Amino acid sequence: MKLFRSSLGEFEELVMIIVAILGDKAYGVAVQEEIKKQAGREISISAIHSVLTRLEQKKYLLSWMGGQTDERGGRRKRYFKLTGSGKLALRDLKKLRDDLWKLLPEIG
Repeated sequence: MKLFRSSLGEFEELVMIIVAILGDKAYGVAVQEEIKKQAGREISISAIHSVLTRLEQKKYLLSWMGGQTDERGGRRKRYFKLTGSGKLALRDLKKLRDDLWKLLPEIG
């Protein structure tokens, strides 16, 4: 089976997995908080927005604007979800990693 060729870095992969975990609640701050919770990494919101935008440009994510909320002073949230290409890229990366781990001699 030939793998889909993606050009994802480790941080992009992490963000895509978090977007998938969050489902319809995936927006910048929620992604930032979930990364901190799951990976223990403190990432600036500007870095999160940068990678979300880049992933959308690569067609791995799709975004839309939510409704206005009082808690945000009437500002709207931009939500994200994986596209079919994004799901395929993640599946193929997981398969590649799994295959490589099977080839690795026992560690320690």
